Formats: sequence, structure tokens, C-alpha cells
Amino acid sequence: MLAYTDIDPHKKAFIFELDNVLYPEKDYLLQVYYLFASFIEYVETVPAAGELIAFMKKVYENHGAQRIFDKASEVFGIDEKYRENFERLHHTAKLPLKLLLFSQILPLLQDMVVDRKQVFIITNGDPKQQLNKTKQIEWHGLDEYLVIYFAKETVLKPDTATLEHIMGKYNLIRRDLLIIGASHIDQEFAQAAGVDYLDVGLLE
Repeated sequence: MLAYTDIDPHKKAFIFELDNVLYPEKDYLLQVYYLFASFIEYVETVPAAGELIAFMKKVYENHGAQRIFDKASEVFGIDEKYRENFERLHHTAKLPLKLLLFSQILPLLQDMVVDRKQVFIITNGDPKQQLNKTKQIEWHGLDEYLVIYFAKETVLKPDTATLEHIMGKYNLIRRDLLIIGASHIDQEFAQAAGVDYLDVGLLE
């Protein structure tokens, strides 16, 4: 396991993905499902919110976030007219609980900021949804030191266009950078850019 002190001190800037790198994405999605299930129980009385939440959680844990509305609709007879509510919640939900950074990420970001390193987030997700997430993360004041780029507004990773823009704007070269990710996309992104890569799972 690695700590900040194990990272090359010559690195000037760090590039993160958002979901499952800085915080666990499931913490956002499960709260969205909770809000949707509570809404359905309120307007339709059935199914009970607890039952629908448990079902959606099980589907998510076993199959991921794809087609959750479809599967819930099949099992519980949820009207198609509520699909829009479900999708809108993903972009606008005001969560009951703050999203918490991974326990190893908070001190890492704090060390980077104290060390006057530049910290960027390049995220592939839907810009509205990703922005909504960032507003509900407990940053402990670190957010003012982060610069966020939504790759979908230019071209998605592993294309390096957003990274090239950052290097030009902030006068950085490849050896100055470290990409920290958790997926094959981020690995390919780093390889395509010729930039060092670190899997977030290696951090302590």
C-alpha cells in the first residue's frame, strides 16, 4: 500500500476520476433509489418504499445500474410515466446524507494541497449528474483547490484532448503528471497520454 510520501515528489499535478476514485458511486445511487422509492410510495401507496429500495439495491449490487427502472417496473408494475422522475433524480437529487470521500483519499488530497500541487478531476460521466455529485460531497474545504473537467463536453476518455488542454493551460508536461484511477478506461487514458498511472486501490 502507498501513501502520499511514496509518490514521486517531482509530480506537480494529479488527475483523478470522480466515481469510485474519490468516493464510492454506490453511495450516490443508493440514495437516489431511496428518494425514488419514497416518491413512488407517496404517490401510488404501493409498493412500500422499503421493499422497492431493497429490490433496487439487490439489482444494483448484482447487475449494476443499467436497466434498474425497467426491472423494477417489470416486478412492481411501476408506470412508464415515472421513468422521467427516475432519470431526473439522477441529475438533481438533493441527498439526505452527504457523500464522503474514501478514507484514504481525504488525507491524500490534503497532503497534495498543503504541498501546493495542482489537483484536477476529469470525469467521463454526464456533466449535470457529475456536477450534482460534486455539490454533495463533503470536501472539508478542499473543493476550492480542485479544477473539474467534464470530458463529455469535449471528448470522452481515453481520448487525451482534455488532458492536452490542461497541460497547455497550466504549462505542464507529461512527466509532471500522475493519473489516479480505478478502471481500464483510466489506464488506457494514461497510456494514450504517456503519463504515469496509479490505481487508487494501491493507496492506503
